[in-house]
Amino acid sequence: MAVESVPAGDGEQLLQEFLTAVHTAPPSRFLALVDRYAARIGLRRVDVHLVDLQQRQLTPLAGGEPLLVDESLAGWAYRTLALRVEESPAGPLIAWLPLVNGADRLGVVGVHVDALDGAVLRRCRTLVAVLSMAITSQRGISDHVVRKTRTDTMTLPAELVRSLLPPRTVGSDRAVSTGVLEPAYGLGGDAFDHALTESTLHAVILDAMGHNLASGLTTSIAMAGCRSARRMGAALPELVKTVDAVLAEWLPEQYCTGIAARLDLTSGVLTWCNCGHPPPLLIRDHQVHKALERPSEPPMGMPATLADAPRTVHREALEPGDRVLLYTDGVTEARTAGGGRFGLAGFTDSIIRATAVGELASEALRQLIHVILESRHGGLSDDATILLLEWQPLGRR
Repeated sequence: MAVESVPAGDGEQLLQEFLTAVHTAPPSRFLALVDRYAARIGLRRVDVHLVDLQQRQLTPLAGGEPLLVDESLAGWAYRTLALRVEESPAGPLIAWLPLVNGADRLGVVGVHVDALDGAVLRRCRTLVAVLSMAITSQRGISDHVVRKTRTDTMTLPAELVRSLLPPRTVGSDRAVSTGVLEPAYGLGGDAFDHALTESTLHAVILDAMGHNLASGLTTSIAMAGCRSARRMGAALPELVKTVDAVLAEWLPEQYCTGIAARLDLTSGVLTWCNCGHPPPLLIRDHQVHKALERPSEPPMGMPATLADAPRTVHREALEPGDRVLLYTDGVTEARTAGGGRFGLAGFTDSIIRATAVGELASEALRQLIHVILESRHGGLSDDATILLLEWQPLGRR
């Protein structure tokens, strides 16, 4: 089928019809609408692949064999957020485009075309942009879409915590925050949160005591307290005090360690409160520059923190391109396959390897967590959560 020219006015009308239909149709009709729209703008076929929770494979939404992120052209497009064209002697071209919602990588789209020029590529990019928004909205109402991102059964505590997590990555032209959690299907009490305003990147990492449903409840209440205080404009000490209070009221026998941080997008000044948590690591020039060691304070929810004394706010001025790594102790305290402790040295060595080639922050973090899992043969005795912040002013990221 040759690509036909679509007049501008007709193209706008087609796009408007597609937008209306795809956002109102039931999930069962989603792919049929995509195929119909693709045919009307001269595309042979459109294949939507969603990445799984551990970012190892790309699963076709229509069913079929998944593609490996690390061993396919589609995976290359996902890893680099760039176009990749696959040539086939016996058939049309396949243009692999990253499926991204804001800064959050959802998967890839394979567009089958007879030829690829500027006009066709613009149509493909427009289609992919619409698909990213539609799939993001479908995830909230369609178990079919959610199942395509899972490869195992999820425990109840993990289901509870994951229902509250934000997108894996948020970002702007000045900063990005990206997070990973393992074990992906057996989380207990770890979680992260991040959000952007016009002037600030907000980030929180939490690690509740234990590894059961009570731990998940503790994390959930702490995250709700953080969000409530943040959305009311609370400063960092007041935000942490809010979490202290809600945990003392609703789960007085539980507590969690954590860091609540804020990055000024203009100045690059990072401020944070450390509540009994491992210190952040500053990565500069693809090396671990230093640990941001400061006097630690009691975990959130501990009775000692309910006094009038405010939490201490720490400060560090970042340089353009700096990355800050927040992590839970499950990353460093678990045992390797040989029985030794992975430790901070093993962690920092893994960071150096994952960031040495200058990957995107989200890709560097994906590689980092996989290195850690492989060193333990995929097994973890405790939750391991990592949150990576990057500051790159003036839109140079």
